[in-house]
Amino acid sequence: MRLLAVGLIAATVLGCTAGAWAAELPEHLTGHGGPVKGITVAPSGDRVATASFDYSVIVRSWPSGVEQVILYGHDAAANAVAFTPDGHRMVTVGDDGLVLVWSTDGSGERRQPLARLTGHQGKILQVDVSRDGRLAATASWDGKVGLWSLDPPAPLTMLEGHQGPVNAVALSDDGTQLYSAGYDGTVRLWSVAERRELRTLVRHGFGINVIAVDEAAGQLTYGALDGGMRVVDLASGEVRTGFEHDRTPILALAESHDGRRIAFGDGHGVVTVVDTVLGQVSQDFPAARGPIWALAFGPRDESLLVGGLGSTVAVWPLDPLRRPAEVATRTRAGGGTMTNGERQFERKCRVCHTLSRDTARRAGPTLHGLMGRRAGTVDGYPYSGALTGIDLIWTAETVDQLFEQGPDNFLPGTKMPLQKMTNARDRADLIEYLKSATR
Repeated sequence: MRLLAVGLIAATVLGCTAGAWAAELPEHLTGHGGPVKGITVAPSGDRVATASFDYSVIVRSWPSGVEQVILYGHDAAANAVAFTPDGHRMVTVGDDGLVLVWSTDGSGERRQPLARLTGHQGKILQVDVSRDGRLAATASWDGKVGLWSLDPPAPLTMLEGHQGPVNAVALSDDGTQLYSAGYDGTVRLWSVAERRELRTLVRHGFGINVIAVDEAAGQLTYGALDGGMRVVDLASGEVRTGFEHDRTPILALAESHDGRRIAFGDGHGVVTVVDTVLGQVSQDFPAARGPIWALAFGPRDESLLVGGLGSTVAVWPLDPLRRPAEVATRTRAGGGTMTNGERQFERKCRVCHTLSRDTARRAGPTLHGLMGRRAGTVDGYPYSGALTGIDLIWTAETVDQLFEQGPDNFLPGTKMPLQKMTNARDRADLIEYLKSATR
């Protein structure tokens, strides 16, 4: 069985007793400054890599959870990461449309990617690597599936056929075929050698976000925007098992290494675990605050790694299910009721910015001392060219214009997320909060 879901690669079963392994599991994996978008386990089972909204990828030892190296190379959110089968390299993709190839040998030092591959014209959500380590496939919102040589690193071709963004890809065990899924509600099968579509395997009707392929079992699993969770026959495309989830989008998917369980993560933070042998739900529990963006079964399938809206990965021991000691919540530090301005900050700003003097590992610079500060002048932060040397002072008026017009109109070309605040009262309350909180 080969795991091909959300950038995950199956880990080798480690030789230790179940009780001893479970006792060593960390409760959380920390270090990121924003939501974790992708999780993968090294083929040897001794490392876990995570990709984050904070632009970084972190490699940690397992099961200790100790950080080995943090990789910076993306110019926007890093969405997915995949190890090569020998574990010596990784491929990462992100919102910047880049495919980066990294060496995983060594630890601690800040390193540069081995290769920086371009070709996509939109964000890349997922990557998969072939069993021989010579090929990578990517799914992009430019509507294309990318094929890339890894030996040596180079772009090969773009496959076109989906009617809209492509969300997921999975290479067959022998690397000759490729599965892709997208917002057009289809799963398509491609010939890698002939660079053409062979057939449409699934027509769901709603966008498909994630897929996993188990060729040994002859099945493909997918999760869709309407909450649909399906296991279909690879040969016929007929549904073997199907579940619904209150029409809440399925955003993450992982398959256990023994092929007996599939985990789905939805937009409300709920994980549903399906027993594939019995064809029924075995566990269903709230695992994170907000959307679940990333899932992975840990080595030996004794844990489930969950990445949500917070910056940590929760480690849920399974069999029996045990809740991590401190699952991230939305409670306010110190208790009490939030003002509307603080609430707007938590919703719009917190994920990218700190209020302390230190930017920390966040996608955006610190907001400490914001009012009266010239844009693009926080020491040590890698600003985009659009903000370098710009003649703009942050004031109540300019912050109001930023959120009223949206960053794409007020400051085109920056890395700021494309969002607006159309409610004038909300903008005013946020600004009043920032005046006080950023002093």
